[in-house]
Amino acid sequence: MPLYKTIQVSPTIKVYIWKIEETEKQLAKGIELTDHCQNRMDGMKSELHRKGFLSIRHLMAEAGYEDKDLFYDEVGKPHLHDGKHISITHSHQFTGIIVSSELEVGIDIEMQRDLITRIAHKFTPTDAYAHIADKKDLVRKYTIVWGCKESLYKIYATVGLSFFDHIYINDFEFSDRMIEGEIHYKGDTTFYTLKFLEFEGFTCVYAVKN
Repeated sequence: MPLYKTIQVSPTIKVYIWKIEETEKQLAKGIELTDHCQNRMDGMKSELHRKGFLSIRHLMAEAGYEDKDLFYDEVGKPHLHDGKHISITHSHQFTGIIVSSELEVGIDIEMQRDLITRIAHKFTPTDAYAHIADKKDLVRKYTIVWGCKESLYKIYATVGLSFFDHIYINDFEFSDRMIEGEIHYKGDTTFYTLKFLEFEGFTCVYAVKN
């Protein structure tokens, strides 16, 4: 089973990343889904989505959990019944989770694609990146920024929150070990620390609420 990577973020926070290389039948082996989640998976038309769904349950097992330990609130944010925090992501052949016993966390994996340069104006002020001449570096930068904002959105999980208007990512270099982010929403400001890694044409960002 290809557990691709684990990252011990802190003594109480851990990231788990899976690379999907198995068949759906192989991934289903040893996984017991609740009736609700079985119905959810049965409704997925895409085999890749079903394989992603199952691989996430393998990641949960690596963290010591079963499918029955997971539930979703009214806005779709995942939670664990023991009170620990969890965030989940899936992009093509990669899935990931982050689990924290204390602080709120978020995670996102994205494929690095040229398309992002055409939609970046929807989620970030593009003039801040006008100095980046290399197209590949621009794609990398925008993908990191999107992943940062997606990770923070998953933590905040509030209807009406705007990537462009409410979520701010401080500028950073590719060599930076940490990125700082903020959410300003309805008079409330919250602060976050983020990190990113790149592998096989993908970007993973994970965030921790300060």
